[in-house]
Amino acid sequence: MILLLNTNMGIEELEQELNKHADKKQAELLQRFFKTGKGQYGEGDVFLGIKVPVQRKIAKKFYGLKLEEIQELLNSKIHERRLIALFVLIDKYKKADKTEKKEIFDFYIKNTKNINNWDLVDLSAPNIVGNWLLDKDRLILYKLVNGGLWERRISIISTAAFIRNNQFEDSLKIAELLLEDNHDLIHKAVGWMLREVGKKDQQELENFLKKHYKQMPRTMLRYAIEKFKEEKRKRYLRGEV
Repeated sequence: MILLLNTNMGIEELEQELNKHADKKQAELLQRFFKTGKGQYGEGDVFLGIKVPVQRKIAKKFYGLKLEEIQELLNSKIHERRLIALFVLIDKYKKADKTEKKEIFDFYIKNTKNINNWDLVDLSAPNIVGNWLLDKDRLILYKLVNGGLWERRISIISTAAFIRNNQFEDSLKIAELLLEDNHDLIHKAVGWMLREVGKKDQQELENFLKKHYKQMPRTMLRYAIEKFKEEKRKRYLRGEV
């Protein structure tokens, strides 16, 4: 079925859609799941309780939003507004020409402070940042790796796009830079990207692990070796490789 888009639909109509699908009980669950309490990584994030597949459908209806309207959504404390904004941005990026793609990439980088929970990063960074940088200089990732929590996660998660194209060098370099990071969400992200490298080329992963596995945070190591055969995985965990 072809979805007909009304390009005149703006923020006001989007708010009506959000209110229609909001679910208070689901919101309460998400507030806890995404650690929104005082001092937690998602402190201050507010949820309406709308499931991701529904948000994707809403985003399709609002493809016509302008960048200034997307900016308004990204500035919001409401999680679903920001995620829908990113879904719209991804859809625009996919259909854009090179000049428009660069504009969207620059817009994304200027908004890293608003891409501030792990799902927002994971669902958007490879599709915009990683895709744009596939054939370009990647210095921006090494600047982000020295930033805040979400910028560091953007830096490593963006490399998923490279891994899909059998380019592992930056994933491994950034992983090395983040070995001593003190946040569990970075340990998980780095371990995940290392695991993805291993799915493409296990020898590349093992070369990295043999140099670094003894200093890797336990969570990072567990994620990285998740697909190994059980006995090899146990040897790494025991430090016997």
